[in-house]
Amino acid sequence: MPFAAPIYRPRHPERTALYRLFENHFERFVLQYEERFEHQHGPLRRVIPRVVEQYLACGRPEGGFARIRCPSCRGEHLLAFSCQTRNFCPSCQAKRAALFAERLVEEILAPVAHRHVVFTVPKVVRGLFERERRLLSILTRCAHTCVQTLLREAVDDPRAVVGTVASIQTFGSFAANFHPHVHALVTEGAFHVPAGGEPWFERVEWWDQAALTELFRRLVLRKLRNAERLQPETEQMLLGWQHSGFSVHATEPVLPDDTGRLEHLGRYLTRAPLRLDAVEPAGERKVKVRTPLQPQTGQRNLELDCLELIRRLCAQIPAPRQQMVRYYGFYSNRGRSRRRTPAPAPPPDDDSPTAATRRRSWARLLRRIFEVDPLLCPQCGVEMRFVAVIQEETVVDEILAHLDRVGGNDPWEGTAQRGPPAA
Repeated sequence: MPFAAPIYRPRHPERTALYRLFENHFERFVLQYEERFEHQHGPLRRVIPRVVEQYLACGRPEGGFARIRCPSCRGEHLLAFSCQTRNFCPSCQAKRAALFAERLVEEILAPVAHRHVVFTVPKVVRGLFERERRLLSILTRCAHTCVQTLLREAVDDPRAVVGTVASIQTFGSFAANFHPHVHALVTEGAFHVPAGGEPWFERVEWWDQAALTELFRRLVLRKLRNAERLQPETEQMLLGWQHSGFSVHATEPVLPDDTGRLEHLGRYLTRAPLRLDAVEPAGERKVKVRTPLQPQTGQRNLELDCLELIRRLCAQIPAPRQQMVRYYGFYSNRGRSRRRTPAPAPPPDDDSPTAATRRRSWARLLRRIFEVDPLLCPQCGVEMRFVAVIQEETVVDEILAHLDRVGGNDPWEGTAQRGPPAA
């Protein structure tokens, strides 16, 4: 009799409209990029074909897999590898977001109130960041500097330190637009750090968002001018605009005991650019993207040419080795090392070398997010074991060909596909 617990459902990415968009049209996109897009958006970055190739292999057994077996009924299943791309694959980015949120709450944030602060820049300078990705770090540095400057004045201590976790996002409410901005989780106040003494926190509940916006605008424009990416005349013109396009918005404070909201914010800060179910075909060479309500038109959908949507989605792929989440002040590596306490001794039954890996494992994340255990045998409920990892191409092909001939023996075959967790 099949086990009655909630059953794990594989993703089957090849059945989604987003996957088919890249599978069917990416090669044509590469061939036509120079003619259609290069003059406005710069040359095709080398990282893009590599990331797309990895994404098309994500969750597909053709790219390699692990074998798991039930020790009771001897049933077996193949678990395909994930692509682990950054800021592109909805499933892999959801895992990154879940891990980040967990680490944020358990290891990084101090037990004080925080605010979620969003820093945005006007359209006139966004193209600079799209063409030269290293400039994105200017936004996070300026975001931290302007908050720390004002909070130092508020607590009357020029050496006080603010804790900032800043995430760079290059998309707005949906991924079909390039909109570089910063989501930051900032301490609602500053830490006084006396020489030779313990840091202590002073809360500041009133924030002057207009002053933050003006300081952020001046800092960003000055940094762009110093980087020789903005002419002094253009800087003065932008400083003279009454409606500058820069904005800083701080939400209501989040108290330290509200761990659920803090985890939700952590996942939101590092969410994937686009949901899997946000794309649907709209003809042979067009797609429809589900968007939030557009106030000007009242529409909730955007229809785009397939190649145009691919270009917009590929614009969200970060540069190799570029850090999209940055830690400043009290949350910098140096700041955290000062307050780090010795870790508690591990429990007696968890002293193996792989204990840390298990705590961050794929199965544990799925249990936490979807409330199902992917390693429980759906036939008898016993926890299945990993027996082999298959990566060699010839062996992979032989196993898959054999399964095709015999019809396979997948205990999850026929179940509905699973989407990634929402941010």
